[in-house]
Amino acid sequence: MMLPLTHYLRMWDVSSAARVDSFVANSATVARRIHRYYGADSVVIHPAVDTTAFSIAPPSELGDYYLMAGELVSYKRPDLAVRAFNEMQLKLVVIGGGEMLDEVRRLAGPTVTVMGAQPFDVLKQHYARCRALIFPGEEDFGMVPVEAMASGRPVVAFGRGGATETVATGVSGVFFAEQTVEAISSAVRHLATIEIDPEKIAAHANQFGRDQFFQKMRAHIDGLLAEKSITH
Repeated sequence: MMLPLTHYLRMWDVSSAARVDSFVANSATVARRIHRYYGADSVVIHPAVDTTAFSIAPPSELGDYYLMAGELVSYKRPDLAVRAFNEMQLKLVVIGGGEMLDEVRRLAGPTVTVMGAQPFDVLKQHYARCRALIFPGEEDFGMVPVEAMASGRPVVAFGRGGATETVATGVSGVFFAEQTVEAISSAVRHLATIEIDPEKIAAHANQFGRDQFFQKMRAHIDGLLAEKSITH
C-alpha cells in the first residue's frame, strides 16, 4: 500500500510544512536536514535530559572498564566497539537490548561483558563508575553521552551527528573521525593522555538539562506569540 501512497504523502508533507510558523530542531544536524528538505530555517533547542538524576562517583568507586549503553541496533555500530575492545584486550561492559544483542554476545571476547537490558539504577551505577562511555554510532542528538557526562565521565564518540554538539573535545571527551576499529582504539588511547575532571564534565552536561530546555522553549514560544500579536 505504501508505494502508491508515497507520492501523495510527500506532497502532503511539503504543503503542510509550508504552513509551519516555526521549526524547532533538536540539534544542528536536524536543522540542516530541515533546511535541505523544506528550505526552511529552524531554531535549535536541544532536548531535555534529566541531568539531576545522575551523580559523580567518588574516585575509590571507579572501575577499570569502559561502557557502551543503548539499543543494540545496526546504525549505532555496537559491533565496532566490541571488536575494538577485543583487540585492545580492555574491559568493556555493554548494557542494552535490541536486535543485535545475540550478535554482540557472539562477537564478545573474554574482556567484553554483555549484560543486556538493565534497570535504570544499574545503568546509572555503570555510568558513574566507568572509565569512559564509548559511542560509536551517529544520532540526531544522542541522550546517552549527556547522561554519561552528567555522571562525570568522559565520552569517546564518532565525530558526526548530535554528539559533536554535546561533547566538548579535551574537556568531556574525544572524537574519532571514521567508524573503524582502528579509529576507536586510537581515540581510547588518546583519551588516556587527557586529564579528566568529573566536576567540569558534569557542569558541561548541565547545559542540556531540563530547566534549560524549558527556559529556551518558553522564550521561543513567547517570542512567536509576541510577533503574532504585533502583526495582528
